[in-house]
Amino acid sequence: MGKILITGATGNLGSRTLNLLLKKVPANQVAVLVRDPQSEKIERFVKEGVEAHQGDYFDYNSLLRAFNGVDKVMLISAQAFTDRNTQHFNVIAAAKQAGVKQVIFTSIIRRENSNLIVPEVSMSDLFAEQTLKASGLAYTILRNPPYLEVMHMYFGDALKAGVRVPEGSGKVAAASLDDLAAANVAVLTQHGHENKSYTLSGSEGSSFADIAEALSEISEINVPYEAVSEKEYIDSMVANGLPVFMTDFLLGWVRGVNTGEFSETSGDLERLIGRKPMTYKEFFKYQFSKVED
Repeated sequence: MGKILITGATGNLGSRTLNLLLKKVPANQVAVLVRDPQSEKIERFVKEGVEAHQGDYFDYNSLLRAFNGVDKVMLISAQAFTDRNTQHFNVIAAAKQAGVKQVIFTSIIRRENSNLIVPEVSMSDLFAEQTLKASGLAYTILRNPPYLEVMHMYFGDALKAGVRVPEGSGKVAAASLDDLAAANVAVLTQHGHENKSYTLSGSEGSSFADIAEALSEISEINVPYEAVSEKEYIDSMVANGLPVFMTDFLLGWVRGVNTGEFSETSGDLERLIGRKPMTYKEFFKYQFSKVED
């Protein structure tokens, strides 16, 4: 197996992917793309034998150097509220020029022919997918659902204020970061995933009303579900200290949940990781067990 390079390796998904990958392949076959190779965040991995390749998404020549000798690039999608199109394009183009064989990209789940746009994410992810498919590189597109770990951001402190979101009965098949990282590693270490796209939804969908009911059951605290207007939702979030641009961003995800944009349960995630993904109820129980400990 050739060298595997992971971008975003200090982030939530990238770090989990790196940790799991090192259980499957020798450290000297793994590299990470970092702005600062001396960063304390990767010091432990470097000591284990992982190579730190200096590079910046906005510095094309640095990417060419970083990808030299690399067989596969795991492209964790760039952060929202940045120039994602330029960053993704540079990584894909540099990978092609440097002789990389395969790029694996984490995109966003969406329904076929959907018109819903999540601000700062949907259009730039679609651009990256199209760029990758047209590049001539072998590719794998891993379409990610909302993470179980960030679902609370859509409604705030539910134990204090309940689940207050704009009305809708759609469901979201969210997945845990650990399960999604395991899918990344499966694609990185197995053959047969070239030129394929996977929908990595969780195994079970939940509406916001379902989430309130589950939180009530697990916490033994009454957590009401309340449908509010979009204006009330935004005003409440702003009153709790969030800037308007962030409330608009979260509202885009809430609309996606309410319209069923993330409701598909494809089975791809389970097939890749070889087990049932964590459900939303299991996740909540795990979180409460950590608090009680």
